[in-house]
Amino acid sequence: MKDPYTVLGVPRTASPDDLKKSYRRLAKKLHPDLNPGNKATEQQFKEVTAAYELLADPEKRARFDRGEIDAAGNETAPRGFAHARGQRGRGAPEGFSVEDILSEILGRGFGGGGGPFRRRGADTHHRLRISFLDAALGGKKRITLPDGRSLDLAIPAGIENGQTLRLKGQGEPGHGSGGEGDAYIEIEVEPHPHFERKGRDIHIELPVTLPEAVLGAAITVPTIHGPVALKVPRGANSGTMLRLKGKGIAAGRDGIGGDQYVKLRVVLPDAPDTELVKFLESWAARHPYEVRGKLGST
Repeated sequence: MKDPYTVLGVPRTASPDDLKKSYRRLAKKLHPDLNPGNKATEQQFKEVTAAYELLADPEKRARFDRGEIDAAGNETAPRGFAHARGQRGRGAPEGFSVEDILSEILGRGFGGGGGPFRRRGADTHHRLRISFLDAALGGKKRITLPDGRSLDLAIPAGIENGQTLRLKGQGEPGHGSGGEGDAYIEIEVEPHPHFERKGRDIHIELPVTLPEAVLGAAITVPTIHGPVALKVPRGANSGTMLRLKGKGIAAGRDGIGGDQYVKLRVVLPDAPDTELVKFLESWAARHPYEVRGKLGST
């Protein structure tokens, strides 16, 4: 610990009034409320406050001067060399308390109402990466804050990338009756390999075989709620859009829920099939049809 006289910038012969004036000057300059986010200044403020609390107490100052306690107030000599116990506990003289001085600096001195010093704790900001399905369906997620605390965070169904959740009272501790700050959690949603979100609707592109598209079929389709049955109509084509009602994201505060939209994509066999090729050669010659329309025309 640094020498408290050096920290306050006063000589060892400084009077109580000199101590108070020096502390007021330094506290006004270094207080965290006046230097938000400056960790170095915050540390200096703590050192100045600790030094003043030691030297403003007549008994502690006398014991420090005699070498019986160190700058942190810890014993350095046997108790027999100290003053009688009856002299302990008197504290600093009236009007010299740290709380009164800070109240004056940050209260009456800066437009406040005076009274005991209090300061609300700072808010903290964090990021949390969650899966696409956790964001769509909601649930609980255990998170660990930088200070080591673990909390269960409620994820509302349908939360979007970039949205922020507030944990009331889980930020930095306050001073006096100022109360704790809040913790704000910014959500980052991982993309899904198959699902795409548009509002509260879910979209997916679904491959189907040529027979399923031409003849129609009953197939199974994945949704965020689990697999469901879907009927592919006869003559379906690539780009055909089918709707699964109510299989999107659950209704929000507006009471409107989403659906899932399935876009079909016809996929041919990987290897050319001789029988299919011969059939199409014969069929195409007898059934020509236009698919590109006026594409490319002016």
